[in-house]
Amino acid sequence: MKKVQRPSWDEYFMGITELVAQRSTCLRRHVGAVLVRDKRIITTGYNGAPVNIKHCLDAGCLREQMGIPSGERHELCRGLHAEQNAIIQAAIQGVNIQGATLYCTNMPCAICTKMLINAGIIEIFYKEGYTDPLAADMLAEAGITPKKYG
Repeated sequence: MKKVQRPSWDEYFMGITELVAQRSTCLRRHVGAVLVRDKRIITTGYNGAPVNIKHCLDAGCLREQMGIPSGERHELCRGLHAEQNAIIQAAIQGVNIQGATLYCTNMPCAICTKMLINAGIIEIFYKEGYTDPLAADMLAEAGITPKKYG
């Protein structure tokens, strides 16, 4: 019998973040997030505009038009971040995410970091970095050490 090479749990969940990111409607960066507890997916999220609001694919990117660099002036974007959408989906479904692990294609920004800390996320795995020293400082202060995957 041929031995099947199964992915580790971390490989499995990080792989799913890539698939989730494919739903993104952002013109700059496609991000996927998966919240997991006890090796079970709780919710997923990708970056895009709120329900019933034009996506950047249709309306264009205000931040791009204004020449705003990545990682700055998040409030000038019509989209929500993947982590925010994963948290919101848990709230809509009435699912507790305290004690969960976040798997994400990108390191969370400071805004998402504050939400993740207050939501009780205890572990973060990410694939690509994101320049946000405040996010790194807050995670360290909260005792959460993000783990770069891959």
